[in-house]
Amino acid sequence: MDANPQLDVRTVWISDIHLGTPGCQAEALLTFLKDTECERIYLVGDIIDGWQLRRSWYWPQAHNDVVQKLLRKARKGCSVIFVPGNHDEFARKYVHHNFGGVDVVDEYIHTTVDGRKLWITHGDLFDGVIQYAKWLAYLGDQAYELTLKLNRWLNSARARLGLPYWSLSRYLKLKVKRAVSFVSDFECAVAREARKRGVDGVVCGHIHHAEMRVIDGVLYCNDGDWVESLTALVEHHDGRLEIIDFAKGWLQRPAVQLASEPVEEAVGEAA
Repeated sequence: MDANPQLDVRTVWISDIHLGTPGCQAEALLTFLKDTECERIYLVGDIIDGWQLRRSWYWPQAHNDVVQKLLRKARKGCSVIFVPGNHDEFARKYVHHNFGGVDVVDEYIHTTVDGRKLWITHGDLFDGVIQYAKWLAYLGDQAYELTLKLNRWLNSARARLGLPYWSLSRYLKLKVKRAVSFVSDFECAVAREARKRGVDGVVCGHIHHAEMRVIDGVLYCNDGDWVESLTALVEHHDGRLEIIDFAKGWLQRPAVQLASEPVEEAVGEAA
């Protein structure tokens, strides 16, 4: 295991890394993985972007380093479970297989240390565009890539001015009324399915919007992404759940703050 971890937790959920795209924040994720000690890692879909790689090959060393780091954690005893998403749907052919210590599953039920059952799914099955108009999803994906290119140029300029990272695409998503409505509809649909399954909560990704709240008695958790928001969901050793925001300097926060986030009130309601 990694020496002197900055974060020692029981479980980590990460998704939407999009390895194979220029927008992937592989270096930041590698730092997070190096500085985090955990018993289990869930890779909640869109880890490798097969859509982008089919259009043009892009695979720098940092992306390979992320894969190697995950495999190394698996070899050293960390349980690594991969739930494929729509961008890495090619991996769904290998469900129930193990590759280098990584288990590939279609979905999973995680039990927290305090006994709550969490259903883990990428979430693309609840996206109507993905299910019924895939051509539109491909078109939207290319438009998204253009936005990310503009975002990289903008943040390069901000860095020269000493300003922190800021996501243009995330800002637009939260300001456009239709996008906000889509996020809300998606969250409610996933929570409704979790309720039907009789679990206490759900952990998903897909929409690149980290969130943790109770919807009709079900704990909805989205671990965000490593393209725009640089977030992960973690379970502490006492069962508390928290969204970690790497872009906001999580490494500098004293451990006592981890238990005082306002969102913990929502977690308590679902316990």
